[in-house]
Amino acid sequence: MFNFFVYLLRIAEPNINLSGTITYYTMKKLFDDVSYQCSKEVTQSYSTSFSLATKMLNPSIRQDIYNIYGFVRFADEIVDSFHDYPKEELFNRFEADLEHAIKDQISLNPILNSFQKTLHHYSIDRELVNAFMRSMRWDLHKSTYLTDEDYKAYIYGSADVVGLMCLKVFVNGNEEEYQRLKNSAMSLGSAFQKVNFLRDLKNDFEGLSRSYFPEVNLNNFTEEDKMKIVAEIEEDFAKGLEGIFQLPNTARFGVYTAYKYYSKLLQKLRKTPSSNITQARIRVPNYEKMSVLARSYVKYRFNLL
Repeated sequence: MFNFFVYLLRIAEPNINLSGTITYYTMKKLFDDVSYQCSKEVTQSYSTSFSLATKMLNPSIRQDIYNIYGFVRFADEIVDSFHDYPKEELFNRFEADLEHAIKDQISLNPILNSFQKTLHHYSIDRELVNAFMRSMRWDLHKSTYLTDEDYKAYIYGSADVVGLMCLKVFVNGNEEEYQRLKNSAMSLGSAFQKVNFLRDLKNDFEGLSRSYFPEVNLNNFTEEDKMKIVAEIEEDFAKGLEGIFQLPNTARFGVYTAYKYYSKLLQKLRKTPSSNITQARIRVPNYEKMSVLARSYVKYRFNLL
């Protein structure tokens, strides 16, 4: 009877061995797989554009980018969205759980479990994680960035380091390649974040009382203010693009797709009057996203990247 029961289990669940004993390795792998699926679901649910670009990466690195995004997305959600809950207490708990996840190389929080796997596998510098968490913590209390120094420090922690974490995955942990492409990856991360700031002016200012751009009065946001920011972003994009062309083939198409999407969004922001940017969130329609993807793919297929 026992052997028949084991046989049924084996048919229903191939991860159970013939003796009927569920091995530690098998169940840990199952837990990790569930964690990875959670990170992928977070990416797909929170950002259609980032999810689309990630799908253009080689399958060998795709999951690791989901793992990074899931981590940064949840940290950001705590400080940006949970207004009816004790945000600082929640963030403190999340940070403590992160510490344990990295130290113990496991977490019952599936998002942190999948992130720590990627962090350890590619030897991602812990200081990058610390810088990111510092910037997120600033969002709990700091609402205005009055100096260029504060502005750059926030962008470094909230965006540049995320680009650097991804770069470690793109170069498969190769330190020499990482150092060679580091500056361009930071420029690209800065450009993406500044586009987000410009697009989200209304929500950040009215909903969260935040103003990231120094020396800009959002109560009187002028066309001159907007174009100065646009020029700054375009400079970052130019530096970032140089690095994209030097990325391994496994990452180049996906990162280029993200670059083209954000370039399209910046183009829309450039054409939108400054008064409208402070009144509504500018978006790229899905049909235009598909067009960006198609054109990027043609360039990739014909080795034009």
